[in-house]
Amino acid sequence: MRKRHEQRIKNRKSAFKKWIKRLHLWFGLSIGLIVFIVSITGALYVFKEDIQYVLRKDFITHSEKNISEKKTLPLKVLEEKINEQNPEKYPLHWVEIPLDKTKSYKFYYYERDPDAWNYFDEFPIYKSVYVNPFSGEVLSVQDEKNGFFNIVKFIHWSFLLNSDWGKYVVGIPVLIFLFMLISGIVLWWPRNKAARKQRFWFQWKNIRNWKRKNYDLHSILGFYASFIALIVAITGLFYSFVFIQAFMYFVFSGGNTVYPEFAHIQTEDPVEMKTAATIDKIAMQVEQHYPDYSAYAIDLGHEHIDDHEHENFTVYVRGLEDKYYIYSEMIFDENSGKLLLNRPYEKRDFGEKYVAANYDIHVGAILGTFGKILALISSLVCASLPVTGFMVWWGRRNKAKR
Repeated sequence: MRKRHEQRIKNRKSAFKKWIKRLHLWFGLSIGLIVFIVSITGALYVFKEDIQYVLRKDFITHSEKNISEKKTLPLKVLEEKINEQNPEKYPLHWVEIPLDKTKSYKFYYYERDPDAWNYFDEFPIYKSVYVNPFSGEVLSVQDEKNGFFNIVKFIHWSFLLNSDWGKYVVGIPVLIFLFMLISGIVLWWPRNKAARKQRFWFQWKNIRNWKRKNYDLHSILGFYASFIALIVAITGLFYSFVFIQAFMYFVFSGGNTVYPEFAHIQTEDPVEMKTAATIDKIAMQVEQHYPDYSAYAIDLGHEHIDDHEHENFTVYVRGLEDKYYIYSEMIFDENSGKLLLNRPYEKRDFGEKYVAANYDIHVGAILGTFGKILALISSLVCASLPVTGFMVWWGRRNKAKR
């Protein structure tokens, strides 16, 4: 009786694994190419900040002398000087201002057409302009839209389709890939102690058969990479699906279902109070409150293709130069420049802190260079899985035909 019961359990486990194996195969064949592209572009993007810094170091900082004795030019004056030196069809959108005044200000031309179907039409212009804030001299203009890393990013994010719906074209296969990572661990799991040795590392001493070696590459590398890949996949899905964002905030905030928002804090002072100096008044207050932070961005207040109503004037202040997870939020009256709300990073709940850290976790930057190397290796292994998996299937298919 006991033996029969044990046999039934064995049969159920065997049937379960067979179905898992079939689903793993079918899904792998159907989304393999997409997983390969997303993984390769992810690997290429991991060290974007580091590589770009080396390539742009000549104009990230300016050569102005005796800056402690000088004042930066007003933002509207800098804007006028940029338009004189680099006239464009569209107005400047925002400026990124470093707290370290040895660095250049970074102004952006950026327009987005939400009705376009592909990346190149969606962004009529996306350029960054590096400017000496003391003289207004344009040091460099970078075409971000057609730059290598931005194209890689949007292949990774939306396959160069409109980002509003292209993110689902990428997101749905990645959701399936999440299942494949879990099912891969189930299929890898050794049946007994004897099988365990072969599953944890390559036993190739007397093996010449390439099929066996390919299978080991698929299963063993897949197993070790799967834990990091699960994190990378989930943090990537965060950008594709609102329900993932809501779920992650719910989990890390301890059960909160509503993300804090401050639309009720609105500009109240009359528009007559707004002058060219209002934006400088806002910038001055940001720097007084956060002198040890890295940088902040200010919208320059022009109309744009995808414009929508702004309840207030919000400024996000970035705490670290090479990471995004530490930032504080300030809300101003758009007309008078009066500070309405100052919300430092420390006052955020843990759910908000996780949301802010999601990108840094996704690319490994949360752990510095070590984390980026882990993300890079994991991405490259994930790119290899569809290739080695296809070769496993192809080898077995040919064997079955004989």
